[in-house]
Formats: sequence, structure tokens, C-alpha cells
Amino acid sequence: MKYSIQMSDAIHILAYIELFKDTNQLSSELIASSVETNAANIRKIMASLKKAGLIHTKVGKPNPVLAKDPSEITFLDVYKSIEGNTNLIQVDPKTNPNCVVGANIQDVLLKEYDFLQKKVEEQMEQITLDTILHDISLLEVQRRPENKKIIEKYL
Repeated sequence: MKYSIQMSDAIHILAYIELFKDTNQLSSELIASSVETNAANIRKIMASLKKAGLIHTKVGKPNPVLAKDPSEITFLDVYKSIEGNTNLIQVDPKTNPNCVVGANIQDVLLKEYDFLQKKVEEQMEQITLDTILHDISLLEVQRRPENKKIIEKYL
């Protein structure tokens, strides 16, 4: 089964941009080292975030900024910026129409998957980047109290 980690990476990037705003640590290379991916992948994800209106960037200057307050950026915003209008769960379009199950399973699953998609999206609207920044900050203080100054704004 193929799955995407781009949403996780996008949230990581947004949190990184917010935590390190107004510093010289915002190059795609430095963000990539945090995500443990390559800079080209970071730039690709950031292009999607920019197109969705979640960040602002300038050509030639590594200084991305959030386009909205972290409390206004939801998981659903991030998901849609990365995945578009793709549903989380897809129905197999190729089933045997001559089989009792194959002829009917798509319609049945589509109804159930639509229901699940609506529920998941409702929940995704409740989780904001602000929540993630707060949770990151709590864990960082527990793990490395010497970094409290960096993250105290989000506690």
C-alpha cells in the first residue's frame, strides 16, 4: 500500500517556519535537515503551501513566513494544499461487474467512504498549527529545558 508523508512534512515545515521566523535558519537546506529530506522536496512542498496561501516566499531570499496566524491554519488547510480534493480512502475502480460483490461494492464503499471523509475533515478543521506548536514546545521543555527561550512564546 502506498501512502504519503507529505502532509506530515508540510506541517513540519510550517512549524519550523514559525519557530525560526526572523532568523537566518530558513533556507530550504536547513529546513530539509530538520525534516531529513532533500531541499528539492522542501521547495516542492513549500510551493504547494504558497499556492494555497499558507506561506509567503520571495525569490532569492530564504525568508518564508506564514501567511496567517498559526491559530488560523488548520490540518484541513494543510491537507488540501498537499493532496487537493483527493479523499483519504479511495474505492478500487476496477472490480468484476459480473460478480455479486464486484458489481455492488463500489457504490456501497463510496457511500461509507464519503461519510468517513466528512467526519475526518470536520476533525481536521479543529486541529491548528497553533496546537502543534504548543505541543512541540511542551515536549521540547521536557526533553531539553535549555531551549525554553526558543519556544516559550508557544507554551
